[in-house]
Amino acid sequence: MAAPSKALIRDLRRVVGEAHVLHRPEELMAYEYDAAVERALPEVVVLPASTEEAARVVAVAQEYDLPVVPRGAGTGLSGGAIPTHGGLLLPLTRMRRIHEIDPQGQTVLVDAGVVNLDVSKAAAAHGLRFAPDPSSQKACTIGGNVAENAGGPHCLAYGVTTNHVVGLEGVLSDGTVVWLGGPAREYPGYDLRGVVVGSEGTLVVVTRAQLRLMPVPERTHTLLAPFHSVDEAGAAVSRIIAAGIVPAALEVMDQMALQAVEEALQAGYPQDAGAVLLVEVEGLAEAVEEEAEEVEALCRACGATEVWSADDAAERDRLWAGRKAALGALGRLAPSYYLLDGVVPRSRIREALQGVRRISEEYGLPIANVLHAGDGNLHPCILFDERSQGELQSAMKAGGDILRLCVDLGGALSGEHGVGIEKSAYMPLLFGPADLEAMARLRPAFQSERFNPGKVFPNGASCFEVSQGSAIARAGLEAFI
Repeated sequence: MAAPSKALIRDLRRVVGEAHVLHRPEELMAYEYDAAVERALPEVVVLPASTEEAARVVAVAQEYDLPVVPRGAGTGLSGGAIPTHGGLLLPLTRMRRIHEIDPQGQTVLVDAGVVNLDVSKAAAAHGLRFAPDPSSQKACTIGGNVAENAGGPHCLAYGVTTNHVVGLEGVLSDGTVVWLGGPAREYPGYDLRGVVVGSEGTLVVVTRAQLRLMPVPERTHTLLAPFHSVDEAGAAVSRIIAAGIVPAALEVMDQMALQAVEEALQAGYPQDAGAVLLVEVEGLAEAVEEEAEEVEALCRACGATEVWSADDAAERDRLWAGRKAALGALGRLAPSYYLLDGVVPRSRIREALQGVRRISEEYGLPIANVLHAGDGNLHPCILFDERSQGELQSAMKAGGDILRLCVDLGGALSGEHGVGIEKSAYMPLLFGPADLEAMARLRPAFQSERFNPGKVFPNGASCFEVSQGSAIARAGLEAFI
């Protein structure tokens, strides 16, 4: 890749200062990947400290006809922040100011670079919290959460990021700053806020977000139920939901994930279990205790060997520490992993896990499973060694088979990680040419073709090229780039 011109570096430094423009090869290497398996180098990395600086940087990029790839903390799992077309990478991690908390309106205005968990920490003084809680919440940023419409264990009861964003500030491709939505309950016209949430940085660069906060519940009770098999744990999930109980969280980990977590953290999880079900109920004290008792009874009826109960903060934190650290712990089992997040209807979880086991056997690759089971959101983690010839390719093919399986079972390609590079070629499994064309036309409408090119939509040679052809003919190839 050609080095950026001296004129470009000079103009960018005028905006953000010399220290915040990175262009040397050794500086760029840290930004060639996120938490996915793909890699690509940007031409230059620019770190703005404010909306004004971000807007001016985007305007400079337009002048030099450079692609712009917004980036948060780099925790994304679908390759959404990888600069596949080179260009200018725009991390927003210096923009980390919490501007205003409105306890009465139960909202907070934050910069895109604010860490997810820090929002709840700041709101706790007012008895409030930010509900979406990705497992990476200690590191991931609000801008990235908005881009990917991130979820988390507690989104079963409260919804994903889009349900908690009331307004957005963003930069258009010419450097214009716009505000979408706001604190009012409804606004006339198109819901552009809703369009931008989950658009993966392809429409605007989100610089600030106004978020909805929720009261901290009066009581929280966590239960951990070991089962002989994942199938039994899945049956318990169905029984709990069928009983009319919607817990705050309903998580499953299989034996492989349990072993890795216990080796890493000594969280006290049972090592002889085939799977565990982690359930959290919260709300008014009396209702929580009633629901906890009912959940325990349902788990035992489905074959739970025992049920551990925790209603004090320290014990709950211990049980959750293992779940939150499951992905990192799997690094003890293999040097590389490929994590997916396909979704199936809750009633098809058992079939989905059986299919994942078949795929694991077919490719000879171990697959650990962690599930947001209440949502039907699978997290099969394919373990491999990218240093071994052909293993990366096998892992990617196995991942593709899992995504097809999810769609065949009536599900979707992603529950919270986004499409990015990882799933773009599989979009025609879920959407027809007319659907793809309608979505692709949004980019020319926003004049955002330079924003995060190569993401979300299928492009280039693939087995889906024929399916995509008519959509390209109508919308134009540039809409998909």
